[in-house]
Amino acid sequence: MSDSLDVAWIALSLVPHIGTKTLTNLLAQVGSPEAVIHAPIDTLLKVRGIGKKTAQRIAAIDLASAERAIEQWQKVGVRILTLQADTYPPLLKQLDDAPLTLFVYGNLERLFPLPAIAIVGTRIASREARIQATRLAVFAVHQGYSVVSGLALGIDTAAHQGALSINMTPSIAVLGGGVQTIYPPQNKGLAEQIADHGALISENAPNATATASRLVIRNRIISGLCQHIIVVESAADGGAMHAARAAVKQGRTLHTLDLPASGNQKLIAQGVNILNPQNPHLPLPDISSE
Repeated sequence: MSDSLDVAWIALSLVPHIGTKTLTNLLAQVGSPEAVIHAPIDTLLKVRGIGKKTAQRIAAIDLASAERAIEQWQKVGVRILTLQADTYPPLLKQLDDAPLTLFVYGNLERLFPLPAIAIVGTRIASREARIQATRLAVFAVHQGYSVVSGLALGIDTAAHQGALSINMTPSIAVLGGGVQTIYPPQNKGLAEQIADHGALISENAPNATATASRLVIRNRIISGLCQHIIVVESAADGGAMHAARAAVKQGRTLHTLDLPASGNQKLIAQGVNILNPQNPHLPLPDISSE
């Protein structure tokens, strides 16, 4: 392989329902990642968090096939970062549920010199909200931030486009599928621009398709990469509210706009900081925490 990677670790990280805590339990009980894969199912079932289906999936891992898949992904430019890698995003690494493995497509070297701010919101955005998302992204770039969002239609698209409009500033898109299966397909061109100047990131295998559950789970990565999260516009039951909840859990600073959307009003009632989009007054980036 072109990079020194733990194939067993990566293969385990792609098994559904194996996260940081479960893998830690497995390693404590069995030993190395490779030992976990070769362990008898009865041994795996003794580990907290491992049920029969998960144990069977672990036992079914073919390391030779996994290595071939990794080599193919690397050949098309996908970088693979395990949680132990020095280049793994430092803020994300601090989380209890940090992804075991990140798949990155793009300009890795430009990813994390800049502190990051997330700008998220509804796919069905009002015209005003789209304008404000673009404006906030431009303002954030001028303040020294890189912009993180989820590549969805609506607010996410406006945020990415706003960041790229300033000398193609690196933007980071966190995907609910794989970095080779762009979702939504309407944003394939935007994804290519982001990859040229920033990066596409996912915890899913590069050829994985986006699903509702993956789109929800990736919100913790969006907020986890950042110091600040702005919910531009969202319904109270909208997807961006998952990012808001993750931000609070992670101790990030959460902001919203005083728009009539039910999610915005719910956040305001909870005491979330209200930004004036004409003059947001975001704190200067704390580069030391990166």
